[in-house]
Parts: sequence; C-alpha cells; structure tokens
Amino acid sequence: MAAALGAGLFLAGGLGLAPQGGSAVQDPPYDSAEGAGSGAGREAAIVGLQERLRTAPDDAEALGSLGLAYVQQARTTAGPSYYPKAESVLTHSLSVQPGDNATATAGMAALTAARHDFAAALDWAQKAVALSPDNSTVYGILADAYTQLGRYPESFEAVQRMVDLKPGTPSLSRASYAWELRGDTVAATENMQRALDDANTPADRAFTLYHLSLLALDDGDARTALARAETGLRAAPGTASLLEARARAEAALGHPDAAVADLRQAVAQVPQPEYVLELGDLLQSLGRTAEAAQQYTVFRAEQQLFTDNGVALDTDAALFEAEHGDPGKALAIAEQGLRTRPFLEMYDAYAWALHVNGRDREALGQSDRALTTGMRNAFFHYHRGMIEKALGNLAEARSELTTALAINPAFHPLDAPAARTALAALPSSP
Repeated sequence: MAAALGAGLFLAGGLGLAPQGGSAVQDPPYDSAEGAGSGAGREAAIVGLQERLRTAPDDAEALGSLGLAYVQQARTTAGPSYYPKAESVLTHSLSVQPGDNATATAGMAALTAARHDFAAALDWAQKAVALSPDNSTVYGILADAYTQLGRYPESFEAVQRMVDLKPGTPSLSRASYAWELRGDTVAATENMQRALDDANTPADRAFTLYHLSLLALDDGDARTALARAETGLRAAPGTASLLEARARAEAALGHPDAAVADLRQAVAQVPQPEYVLELGDLLQSLGRTAEAAQQYTVFRAEQQLFTDNGVALDTDAALFEAEHGDPGKALAIAEQGLRTRPFLEMYDAYAWALHVNGRDREALGQSDRALTTGMRNAFFHYHRGMIEKALGNLAEARSELTTALAINPAFHPLDAPAARTALAALPSSP
C-alpha cells in the first residue's frame, strides 16, 4: 500500500529527502524543532515579550510571538496551563490585527494541533500558508495536521515543500517521519542523520539524537539506541527525552534498575504523561505493583489536567484504559479520538479497545487501517496478532506475533513478554 502514497515525491538514496523542483510530522510523532531553544532562552524570550506588552498591550506581532512561545513552553514542560494563556494572547492579536497576521495565525495552528484538534489546525495552517507562502515553518504545521488527519499524500507534499524552502533540522526531521510512515526505516534514519548534521544548537542535537535513538530501538537495535541517547546526553546533559530514550534501551538490554532510575529522573524534570506511563509499566513488569499503581494514579491525574486545559485525549489514554482501567471508557476515548485524529496510531488504539470489549471482527478491520501505509510498528502487529488469535485465526496470529517480535523483541516491558507467551501457546505451524 505504501507505494500508492505518493512514492517518488522524495528522492531516496544517500541524501534522503532532497530539495527538488515541482513537488508540491510528543504528540505528533515528531515534535517540531522550530524555536525549541534552551529552556532558559525560551523563558527569557517570554519575559521579554511580556515586558514589551506591558508598554504596548496591542502589539499584534508581540502577542502572536508570545502565543507561539507559550505553546512551545507547554509542549516542552508538559505544562498544559500554558495553552489557555496562548489562546488568550493569540485571540487578542487577531482581534487587534485580523488581517495579514501570519504570526498569530501560525500560533493558532500550533495551538490547535497541540490540543489534538487537527481539523482546526489544518484550517489555521492553510490560512498561515496563504499569508506566508515562503515560510518553511508554516508548511511544517500544515504537514503535521495532514499527517494526523490521515491525509498522507498531502502531508508528504507539504514536507517536500518545507524541504524545498529550507532543508534544515525541522524539515528533515519531518522527512524522516514521512519515510518511517511508509516503512522505510533506512531512509528515515538517513534523513534524521541529515537533520542531526544540520543541527547547530544543543537543543536541536538532543532532538535529533533522541529520534535517532528511537529509530534504532524500533528496529530492534538497542545497543545503537543506547549509544545515540548517551551521545545526546553528553551534548545536552539531563535532557528528559534522552533520559527516556536511554531508559528504553537499558530495559531492552536487560538493565531494568538503570532504566527505572532514568525514567524517574525524566519524570521529575518533565512530567510527560507518556514518561509516567512508561515508568508505571516498567515497574509493573518487575513485580513492583504498588509503585506502578502510584504512577498510574499520577498518569490519570495528568490526563485530567490536560483535558481541563483543552487537550483531547487519544491513544495513550485509550490504551491505558484498555490495559489497566475501564474497557468501556477505552472504547469511548478511541471513538472520540478518531473524530479529531484519524491517524494510524488512533486506528490501532481503536482496534485494541474493540478487542478488549470482545468485538474482534470489528477490531480486525480497524487494525487493517492502522497498517495501511506499511509502517513497521511492533505494537500494531502485536495487537493484530492477539486479535487474530481471539478470532481463532492461528496461522495469522503466529505470523503477526512473530513479526512484532522481529521488529523489536523488547518493544514493551509488558506486551513483548505477552507476545512471546501467546506465540509459545500457539500450535506449531504445519
């Protein structure tokens, strides 16, 4: 199926996605590297904009810039209370200058995407492109919205345009994800390596090395994943995302105590719900159920905090309820998630929610949709294998579970062992 998704839009080979004429991705899979900067630098910029607005409260450009900074601050600190602040200043900017206000328009696109309202994000991103057609950053927001809406050919075109305009870390990292979506991990790694080669700040180096680590881990190469995470930590010591990547690699290599320590440090710095849930699942896999339950309680509280600040729940919440909570709630979250984010991961979560509710024939159809692009994802194949097993399709179950473990034998501290147990229980293939 991947070949039908615009194969040929990008130039493969040693240079990965190359600029070319005529060709018109945390969250999202890859958070934007634009404006990431250091925490201190971003906070200083916020303070400076706030000072400017005390003397010029109707400065539309400063308001728009502050809104964008708030969105980035929310994403990097896992502090969703910044989203209402961003909405307030961006709305004010657009009321002061309703026309020709590219900064605030792009800010609204970034805000709605961060809140997982991707239909609104697409609308705002299209307006931003119309206002600033030669700005590569707005094409990145446009690509992210198309991707999360499942409109993959259009997202690939937007990424290509972004690279044409500015082949740098933000555009090449999205190019990497475009290839990963199509199952080409070699091209994905080449493009992320190019993004790393172009990175000129510690934050951008940390960003790219984090994703290079995950690419290696998702390809079953935990040693390379560990090396990349450690290289990143030398460039940007204490970075939470790199601590999380190192923890994943350590767990895969059989060093769970080191993994727990790194995840605890990551959670202490940036309490991302994803990190909290990973820590809980790792502790659960080690039999430390009371500690795991504490992390699950924190995860639920954080999900509520995000909801209270306008962020729509989707895959993490649906899968958590399916595995640890209320199957009915898992299904409701997944169904709602598909209305705003009909993306591969959402279809996979919906399939799993259907499965735990005993609706396996429907689940199989949704699993088909998760695998549409050919993306190599151990979770997708594990879930499909268990669904096939429940339906009595034992040969298909064996194939899918084998594929999941071949992609990454340590894809999850609870689910990878479950896949091995299920596979061992299946009758030998004829």
